[in-house]
Amino acid sequence: MSLRAWVLLCIGVIGLVAPQLGSAQVIKSGAPSCPGIALTFDLCPVRKGPGFDQALVDYLVQHRIPATFFMSGKWITKHDAEVEQLLGIDYFEVGTHGEVHAHLPMHNADEQREEIRRPVRFLHERYTHDATLFRPPYGEYNDTTVDVVKQLGLRFIQWNIESGDPDPTLSADHILARIEKRAKPGSIVVLHANGKGKQTREVIERLTADVLPRKALKPMTVSDLLACTQQNP
Repeated sequence: MSLRAWVLLCIGVIGLVAPQLGSAQVIKSGAPSCPGIALTFDLCPVRKGPGFDQALVDYLVQHRIPATFFMSGKWITKHDAEVEQLLGIDYFEVGTHGEVHAHLPMHNADEQREEIRRPVRFLHERYTHDATLFRPPYGEYNDTTVDVVKQLGLRFIQWNIESGDPDPTLSADHILARIEKRAKPGSIVVLHANGKGKQTREVIERLTADVLPRKALKPMTVSDLLACTQQNP
């Protein structure tokens, strides 16, 4: 598979399954009456590199910017210190992203259940963290996925803004313009904190320092966004 094809898969541009499901259980945004936006960061496993954008996380911490991270089980097992760091920050939220970043619709219900459940169980057993948010790898799912997520008592979180940040051909200006054009109250943005987003830190710096204040949007965790009903001033 070419790098371009892999990038498109990782951000879920191709291969998205069942976009017409229309299930209220699949959450793509918060209430349009809430002046918040959720900045979410997938932590997919990587074959090369550190697999963690420490500079990005340092910026979020320095400026106390709420964020939600979706960790794959394979990533968790290789990043113990980073997991501890993210879990220790009270304005961060940690959800899961499958065990090995599998293409869920290619698997039966039992296989999907194991792929989804394993990182949830591991976070509970090793870190005493009860993860309640789940995002499917590649953004792919089918009816079986929706049923399994419901049976496991998790909230199924997608997004309504794809940043495209893993694509090495996209400049920071391009990614920022893409987000700015679509950002509105209740939006959920998908980005990456596993080092694949070469421009991600710069985009977040400019987004939070300029774009979001101009649009009167406040960064929130996904859970806070979904609980928010405050009207825009």
